[in-house]
Amino acid sequence: MWTFGFGLVRLTRQLKCGRILNDTNSQQQERTTDHGTLLLTLPGMSKYKLFLLRHGEGAWNIENRFCSWVDQKLSEDGVKEARGCGRLLKERGYRFDRVFTSLLSRSIHTAWLVLEAMGQEWVPVVKSWRLNERHYGALIGLNRAEMALNHGEAQVKVWRRSYDVTPPPIDESHPYFLEIYNDRRYSTCDVPKEDLPRSESLKEVLDRLLPYWENVVVPEIKKGETVLISAHGNSCRALLKHIEGISDADIAGVTLPTGIPILLELDEELRPVKPRQLLGDQEKIQAAIKKVEDQGKAKRTGK
Repeated sequence: MWTFGFGLVRLTRQLKCGRILNDTNSQQQERTTDHGTLLLTLPGMSKYKLFLLRHGEGAWNIENRFCSWVDQKLSEDGVKEARGCGRLLKERGYRFDRVFTSLLSRSIHTAWLVLEAMGQEWVPVVKSWRLNERHYGALIGLNRAEMALNHGEAQVKVWRRSYDVTPPPIDESHPYFLEIYNDRRYSTCDVPKEDLPRSESLKEVLDRLLPYWENVVVPEIKKGETVLISAHGNSCRALLKHIEGISDADIAGVTLPTGIPILLELDEELRPVKPRQLLGDQEKIQAAIKKVEDQGKAKRTGK
């Protein structure tokens, strides 16, 4: 459990006449911003900001179907969510240096809309399959509520939220197999197409995401860049598990709504110095979380 007693200290001082504060603590680290403000970073103090974003609502989110690697577009509400997210971030004065997305259109489109709303369309956008949504295998295309009615809500929650349970794999008889594996975007991956997953647990999502995080994203953050990762519910959950050290059991209780930016403040070792912040109207955010959680519940018709 996080507590609020973090003992964080943030010292700022405008540089005047070229004077620099003397460093009397060998553990202090000095950094000068573009605005001439000297920041003294003490142990346990926030040094980096990382933003995670689950893409805006997609067409299959409305239909409550497992979308996974099927390339669905944003819904009208999803477009509004992404633009609203960009406006919020602009109002709060945030600026990005680099954006990372998956290879799926809903992730990329969300990033574009956010940057457009912020007036930062020029910011580089880097795409990788390693940020793709979790591969739900044979479950792709199925309705979650109908599955809950047929298999029980507990079983659907295991498929959706557990850490190390892998759904049945997709095979060539599946109606979306060819649509996924004949898509030429997967010829651009850093692994052969035949080695791409056919189904994944959240653990396997983290396994394929971590090399990209450590070798591509982390170096940019440690250069001092402010990074946005516009991805998916499960790729963001996997990354949160890694960064925050969430247990295998507790990750099942982490639900991320669409279109809500998450701010992580990290120390120099990329460890959180305070709880993650879901930015925006908190009542709306809680309602959006409940909406996602209810997707896996059976809908029974009344008498």
